[in-house]
Amino acid sequence: MMLKAQPLKSMQVELEPLRPDHAAELAPLLADPALYRYIGGEPPSLPELRSRFERQSTGISPDGREAWLNWVIRTPDTHAAAGTVQATVSADGAAAVAELAWVVATVHQGRGLAKAAARVVVNWLREHGVRELCAHVNPHNRASAAVAASIGLSPTEAMHEGERTWRSLV
Repeated sequence: MMLKAQPLKSMQVELEPLRPDHAAELAPLLADPALYRYIGGEPPSLPELRSRFERQSTGISPDGREAWLNWVIRTPDTHAAAGTVQATVSADGAAAVAELAWVVATVHQGRGLAKAAARVVVNWLREHGVRELCAHVNPHNRASAAVAASIGLSPTEAMHEGERTWRSLV
């Protein structure tokens, strides 16, 4: 099952498929070191971000086994970029599995944008036959845990690179 990111929207967010030229708009938002407190790493430079977006926007992993679905989260009132949401979809036997992730710029946090974006993506994935969802959340990141819970994921005992795996089977 190979999906391709499409424009999606709800009353709370608009999701625009990621393109390399989004790097210039998102680089300042992703430059806040506070964003990396729980996910690790450090803010990417504009060339690093553009290169990452070039890879991600192809929509498919180099080996062809995964669909890379990436969106820019926009506020519906101003259409301002607020962050990103992504789903990496792979086949696990006959079932498609989506690994979800989200990042919302510090200035836009606390407005429910990550929950709204994740909800829109999950609904779209389910419409396209994805039944298993997961996310990896730092055990100290209460905001991301709240997003995961809001889309029906539950924490498991499994850990992945220091992050708790949250999972849902529909």
